[in-house]
Amino acid sequence: MINGKRVAVVMPAYNAEKTLEKTVRELSELVDIRILVDDSSKDYTAELSRKLGVRTFVHDANYGYGRNQQTCYREALAAGAEVVVMVHPDYQYTPLLVPAMASMVASGLYDMVLASRILGGGALKGGMPLYKYVANRMLTAFQNLFLGVKLSEYHTGFRAFSRELLLTLPLLENSDDFVFDNQMIAQAVMFGFRIGEISCPTKYFEEASSINFRRSVKYGLGVLATTAGYVAHKLRIARLARYASNGRKIGRDYYSNIADDA
Repeated sequence: MINGKRVAVVMPAYNAEKTLEKTVRELSELVDIRILVDDSSKDYTAELSRKLGVRTFVHDANYGYGRNQQTCYREALAAGAEVVVMVHPDYQYTPLLVPAMASMVASGLYDMVLASRILGGGALKGGMPLYKYVANRMLTAFQNLFLGVKLSEYHTGFRAFSRELLLTLPLLENSDDFVFDNQMIAQAVMFGFRIGEISCPTKYFEEASSINFRRSVKYGLGVLATTAGYVAHKLRIARLARYASNGRKIGRDYYSNIADDA
């Protein structure tokens, strides 16, 4: 616990067998709940997760990164978590920052905390491909302009959330793909939640998951569409369920055929 609040770490996983143990071993003892959702991996991710004592859920098919997160947050909330930190089990981000990020939320100062690879200038040093770095900076500048906030990056996969935020955002209206992350930030801005950042080193290596150029382009187009939708909804040009208070939120029946292997 941190500040009397139960902390959960959730790990959306797909073929993470080679890096999972190292990730789990570095999780702080302050973490009360450890959850992994295996998106129908082809390796032994789920089996290893169970051996490591992690509460493990297995999708019956490969539904995608966004849908995996929906399950992660649903199960964390069901387990009583008040602060939820998403950690990728591919060890691209260091789990050693979990207590710091959780504290920023547990303090009540922030509702969402992003671990930024850009703050501190460690992205390129950590091996981020140059084209991804340039795209990151351009897309971030674009979104800062149209969302009216000032973040160092929108594209990190290492994040912490308050329980209230996860219960409020219409997460079921988001994509099943990687742009889910970006849509979630836009939703948090729309609903007036407080967003903080912390500097985080990153590592790019063979076992770390990373989308290829084609999927990066698809993601970039998704970011532009997310921003356009945000502006259209804000100006009442269009009404999008993703940004509406009555949009579909995490609930018991949002998703079927999830096997609980805890």
